[in-house]
Amino acid sequence: QMTVGNHSIVTEFILMGLTDKPELQLPLFLLFFGVYAVSMVGNLGLVLLIKISSQLHTPMYYFLSNLSFIDLCYSSVIIPKMMVNFVSEENIISFPGCLTQFFFFGYFAVSECYMLAAMAYDRYVAICHPLLYHITMSRRVCFLLVAGVHIIGIFGALIHTSFLVGLTFCGGKVINHYFCDILPLLKISCSNTHINEFLLVFNTGINVLVTTLAIFVSYAFILSNIFQIHSAEGRAKAFKTCGSHIVAVAIFYGSIIFMYFKPSSSDNNAQGKVASVFYTIVNPMLNPLIYSFRNKDVKDSLRKVMKDNRF
Repeated sequence: QMTVGNHSIVTEFILMGLTDKPELQLPLFLLFFGVYAVSMVGNLGLVLLIKISSQLHTPMYYFLSNLSFIDLCYSSVIIPKMMVNFVSEENIISFPGCLTQFFFFGYFAVSECYMLAAMAYDRYVAICHPLLYHITMSRRVCFLLVAGVHIIGIFGALIHTSFLVGLTFCGGKVINHYFCDILPLLKISCSNTHINEFLLVFNTGINVLVTTLAIFVSYAFILSNIFQIHSAEGRAKAFKTCGSHIVAVAIFYGSIIFMYFKPSSSDNNAQGKVASVFYTIVNPMLNPLIYSFRNKDVKDSLRKVMKDNRF
């Protein structure tokens, strides 16, 4: 700590973690180690499979590989530091380290929102305008959409991080969370945080509104088009191409809305941590499993790669 005037300025924080119960530390460490291993293998495996399998060189899987890359980085920003808390007495993180973790968390969280929206638009074009699909979703368009996703993610994270830099933390150094999220940081700041709180509501609201609106509009057109298909087999096939994406969207947005848009009167640290676990840890693990087990092309490509390499 540095002393400035009558205040001790905090230069490092202690992350409290998920629980302070000693008997749960080892089981939770083993649990999240397994989750992280599955997440890493699943997402990295999906990225590599899409890269080497010519059958998966389509816009849909281009977006999926980028989603898997985001999830791979997303979980790596959170879980390793979180696991330290289970095996050490004090999980200390420096102020610059805390801001760095928050920046990358914000970057990948916002990027995931817009990547899911881009994937919904891709499914809309594929189902509603199949004859124009390869023209509309050209390589250039796909690249620009993915580049835009990352630019928006970086910009959104920079806004919050730059305003966090100006805050002062006087004495309170314990963050009641397992990573450096913005709400726990604002709670222990002795600065005026009204601007930060406004930006949080405004920025998160805009990102969630824009992306959910894009997803809902896309699926409204998709459902309208599906119901016009006369054969039951055709409708089932169309639904199947969207099922995995709908499940991924529901899990990710459900936990985010619960975390950041619940009434202040219902503020509960334990509930907030559980909601955070879903969108920072569980969702990145589930995405490759959802898209792999429910997708015939991915399973066929995996069998072909394993057969060619004689696994």
